[in-house]
Amino acid sequence: MSDSSSSKKSRNRLALLLVIFIAFAALITGAKLTNVPGSTFVPELALDLQGGTQVILKPNIDGGKSASTEQLKQAVDIIRQRIDSTGVSEAQIVTQGDGKEAAIVVSIPGKPSESTLELIKASAKLEFRPVLVTGVGATALVTPAPTKDNPKPTPTLPSSTPIATSTGKPTDNSDLNWVTAELQAEYEALDCANSFRAPGQVDDPAKPIVTCDRERTTKFILGPVELDGTDISKALSNPVTTSNGASTGAYAVDLTFSDAGGSKFGKVTERLFPLSSPRNQFAVTIDGYIVTAPAIQAVITTGTAQITGNFTQDTADALANQLKYGSLPIGFQVESQENISATLGTQQLQSGLIAGVIGMLLVLIYSLFQYRALASVTIGSLVVAAGLTYLAITLLSWRMDYRLSLSGVAGLIVAIGITADSFIVYFERVRDELRDGRPLAVAVETGWKRAWRTILVSDVVSLLAAGTLYFLTVGNVRGFAFTLGLTTLIDLAVVVLFTVPLLTLLARLKFFSSGHPWSGFQVEALSGDKYKGRFSFRSVDQSVARNRKSAAESQKRQTIAERKAASNDGGDK
Repeated sequence: MSDSSSSKKSRNRLALLLVIFIAFAALITGAKLTNVPGSTFVPELALDLQGGTQVILKPNIDGGKSASTEQLKQAVDIIRQRIDSTGVSEAQIVTQGDGKEAAIVVSIPGKPSESTLELIKASAKLEFRPVLVTGVGATALVTPAPTKDNPKPTPTLPSSTPIATSTGKPTDNSDLNWVTAELQAEYEALDCANSFRAPGQVDDPAKPIVTCDRERTTKFILGPVELDGTDISKALSNPVTTSNGASTGAYAVDLTFSDAGGSKFGKVTERLFPLSSPRNQFAVTIDGYIVTAPAIQAVITTGTAQITGNFTQDTADALANQLKYGSLPIGFQVESQENISATLGTQQLQSGLIAGVIGMLLVLIYSLFQYRALASVTIGSLVVAAGLTYLAITLLSWRMDYRLSLSGVAGLIVAIGITADSFIVYFERVRDELRDGRPLAVAVETGWKRAWRTILVSDVVSLLAAGTLYFLTVGNVRGFAFTLGLTTLIDLAVVVLFTVPLLTLLARLKFFSSGHPWSGFQVEALSGDKYKGRFSFRSVDQSVARNRKSAAESQKRQTIAERKAASNDGGDK
């Protein structure tokens, strides 16, 4: 590659990096100036560094009974799903105490919205409703073909067969007279891909609703509530067997209803069984979303039922737990709600930042000692990496409600070593090329080809470690894993878009190309040296070394007679 072509490519990479910086900064600034909700100039902090709001929920069970461990665990899972759906991250949801003293403690960083708090306090509601109408959940725009009169047609919603509406009075919960013109319009306008339910929304059990399944693929009109979660006494996942008792490899969910629930369920199946699809389906909803909608295949009056389908053991277990505990058969009352201070606070954050600054200073001191003026590339790489990391975390705080915890700060500090390792590998490869007698401009290009694979493998290993930690752990460890993975990706971008292009351009300057003693590329100091340790080189007289090697080889080649004669001569002396 010619010097002009290499220089042009380097300038283009630096320009691309500048564009990325400007785009990130403009996006954050524009959002803040236009008062976009959640936008910020500084990263949001997690519970351990900022504090937040703590809500303590006490189980409220009829008859003064105690909540079981399984009930509390399922409640924690449901509350966590609710909070995650609002975009709040780094929340802590734990149980404390046992028996009648058991409680669920929910801690949310910062100041949560009222809708989030209401979502936490509301008890999940599991309901059984008959299906009236179903359809495709996602609504995609359709663009008509251009015509002479309309060369640029406007995309429109796809046409659909109108649902029959009625003003008549329903006779039962499966009667299509429930579908009024208003309900039909709500159903037609529903797009499951968009949010359509308010947090903590409670539906009137005596009226039909329009909703979607949790996969957001199908939308439904459901009739009024027939049964609720209190009518289920047991839900278990079991293998499906043949009449001979042999396992089929499939799984099903077996339901056992209470006496009152079994009686109601029998009457419902008697009504639904003769109906055609989809009105023979019975939807189960949690918080208004459908978790399953099986078709009734027989009149069931025994108080037990089985849900079959394409279940694996895991999916069958999950559905059984949702049916058994999804309604939170234990109610909750708010025992207390208060603001809490940071568990670690500003002092620990400052200590972490000081540790990061000290780490950067040590890297710079080492670079000055080992690489002289090349330390300017080190400083630039670290500054660029720090700037990109800051903008990325700030953007994530706005767009994904990411919050920086102390463990995340630790991940940022580790990133200093990752970035330093990359340019040290590169510098040493360039020095190797100089020792082989190549000009600096060629050494920079060839050294990068040799260093790239090492840098890539090193960063991929870091990414694999970060990914493993993130997906297999919970809590603060995930915060460390996230920042470690993020900064590793940024390190790759900085090396490719900044370190290599900058060094390529510097190699064209006389100060560096002439091998100035302070350039870090003094050929006289590098050639003929042998690496002795991590920080120093020692010179070796090549002629003396060769003579010693030749003498050793000659001694090895002596015959036995020659060695014996030499030994006798030594004895005579």
